[in-house]
Amino acid sequence: MRFAEPNFLWCLFTLPLFALLFYYAYRRRKKLAARFVSLSMLPKLSTSVSPWRRLVKVFLLLLALAFLFVALARPQWGRKMEHIERRGLDLVLLQDISLSMLAEDVKPNRLVRSRHEISSFLESLSGDRVGLVAFSGEAQVMVPLTLDYGTVQMMLRELNPGWLMPGTNLENAIRKGMSLFRNSGGAGKYSVMILMSDGEELEDAAVNAAKEAAEMGIKIYTIGIGSREGVPIPVKSRNGDVAYKKDVQGNIVTTRLEEGTLQEIASVTGALYFYASPGEFQLQKVLTEIASMEKKEQASDRMENYQDRYQIFLGLAALLFLIEAVVSERGRRRKQLAGRFS
Repeated sequence: MRFAEPNFLWCLFTLPLFALLFYYAYRRRKKLAARFVSLSMLPKLSTSVSPWRRLVKVFLLLLALAFLFVALARPQWGRKMEHIERRGLDLVLLQDISLSMLAEDVKPNRLVRSRHEISSFLESLSGDRVGLVAFSGEAQVMVPLTLDYGTVQMMLRELNPGWLMPGTNLENAIRKGMSLFRNSGGAGKYSVMILMSDGEELEDAAVNAAKEAAEMGIKIYTIGIGSREGVPIPVKSRNGDVAYKKDVQGNIVTTRLEEGTLQEIASVTGALYFYASPGEFQLQKVLTEIASMEKKEQASDRMENYQDRYQIFLGLAALLFLIEAVVSERGRRRKQLAGRFS
């Protein structure tokens, strides 16, 4: 047996607290009664109340709560094989992690905002295979094409500048994305790249790579991130102090969005370019665009799912609550009590 929501099992540790509360309520009720009746007369006047019945009711309540907490934890046992067919596109996300992506013209900075938007984008997908490529002066495959969005999310959180060669090489990113399609059955009309960058490329070969991608049937949607005006690049020191990147002459280096190359890359592949303003990132617009594209049948999966059995424990809890409500605290009155007032 396993539990799908095991955190609810911690609630079982509250049962002794409930027991103490019931005991406290019993003691308090007894003290209140003693204010009006002498202690010697109290047992005679309360002979109809059965201590054992009261104890049974408390036990039933505690047991019902225990079954309820177990039901909330969703116990599962037994497995069932399910055949799942998926239809979707092959999407490769190309994420710029160059140093200029630390600029704060898009809050909190270009890279963090981009990661956040990609994460939301992934939550909107269903049936599409997704791959992830990080790039700066070189490109690195982080996740090959997969239906496991959780893995993509995990690797996405690890993306930070500094561990790849410095610079911005859009050509390498595009070619690395093309290799993912080749290694996963080939590219075609079902293949899409989404390139997110500030466009500050040092080389000028990205458009030629985009043309090759277009010949393979790949569309490349581009998203330009950052301000069109120059902004400084913050750099944190080891002790946490923030300074700004400077050139060899000591002048502060600025970065601004270069849209020309990004627009041309999208154009030659028959896709669109979007400008990510500080208030709107545009990834959802890309999702709207690709939603109308023809989908292919992805590899069918046979998934082995555990079967929920919480209904058993929920039913037992409901039954015990019902029995507790029916059971009375009062037993049969003793004849001597009845005779006293006759």
